[in-house]
Amino acid sequence: MPLRPRPKSWCGTLLRRNQPFCELSKAKVGLLFGSFNPIHTGHLILAEFMATHTDLDAVWLVVSPQSPFKVGEELLPEAERYALVQAAIANNPRLRVLDIEFGMPKPNYTIHTLDTLRQQYPLQDFVLLMGGDNLPGLPRWKEASRIMAEYSIYVYPRPGTPIAEVTAQVRIVEAPLLDISATFIRGCVRAGRSIRYMVPAAVDELIKRNKYWQA
Repeated sequence: MPLRPRPKSWCGTLLRRNQPFCELSKAKVGLLFGSFNPIHTGHLILAEFMATHTDLDAVWLVVSPQSPFKVGEELLPEAERYALVQAAIANNPRLRVLDIEFGMPKPNYTIHTLDTLRQQYPLQDFVLLMGGDNLPGLPRWKEASRIMAEYSIYVYPRPGTPIAEVTAQVRIVEAPLLDISATFIRGCVRAGRSIRYMVPAAVDELIKRNKYWQA
């Protein structure tokens, strides 16, 4: 059954500078995890679609300092990646960036973050947002059975990856596809090529100013 968008005006009065979206009342919040190295237009289209075309009230982007499956992978420092996301979603009240994982033991696991968020924001109903390419590996995640039992999972398509529902908790969301990757963007930067429109202008400016991924 299609996910019907929830009316978005009911918590508009709660929007204040530096105040999390709907934190003071019950809300359904999607969690989009990623290294965002860098955040790009594909991430933003997905987050905005989930926040406005489904029954979610907001999407929180969780910047990952280190993936359990990518230990040792070179990344920009977490503070820089966090700043890029902040710049990308400025003035969008339905999107929020979190650094909750920065102070957690590394490598961190999704279940630990979910439990911590539930403790800190007991009024929120958290939903895990996941690409279809990651769904087959979900049973191998730490405490996967508890994740699937306690949290709804919205799965969006990925190019070339068929999706099959694995539990009643999993819902398929036909979000728009944009076949672009942070790896490709970093390669463009290293080669001195334009990344205009691949990332927001504010992100492009920060990358240039700080000479990220440049020799």
